[in-house]
Amino acid sequence: MDDIYDIQVKDSLKKDISLSEYSGKTLLVVNVASKCGLTPQYEGLQELYDRYKERNFVVLGFPCNQFGGQEPGTDAEINDFCDINYSVTFPIFSKIEVNGPNAHPLFKLLKRDKPGIFRTQSIKWNFTKFLINSNGKIVERFSPRVEPKYIKEQIERIL
Repeated sequence: MDDIYDIQVKDSLKKDISLSEYSGKTLLVVNVASKCGLTPQYEGLQELYDRYKERNFVVLGFPCNQFGGQEPGTDAEINDFCDINYSVTFPIFSKIEVNGPNAHPLFKLLKRDKPGIFRTQSIKWNFTKFLINSNGKIVERFSPRVEPKYIKEQIERIL
């Protein structure tokens, strides 16, 4: 698959969603986890969403349990956690895999088009971020350690 808008994902209620619903929007796609040392980044992701949502910017959170078992909950438990602890209002989707033979097509595309350091394609940890412009082009990949507040300049540049 070469076009992000051709990809189907499942929301937290297991309903199929076409990413074409986000056509024309700037996206920040993030693999998230609730029990990670980086979990407080939810706060920064929500701040980015609040700051830019009126300018057609959306954060898309994809829970993943592949890194240290740090996302063990059900989709409902994950949503509750995000709501109660971080007042998350951006979309959180159904849990997926981002690496290996069962990696979701979205992350296969993201990794292929924006490999990491030394051109490695694997996701190294929770909270890897991909910035996608309003035309569906993957513009930037950010390591898990890059806090959301440090992505503002890149977001501003493409909005």
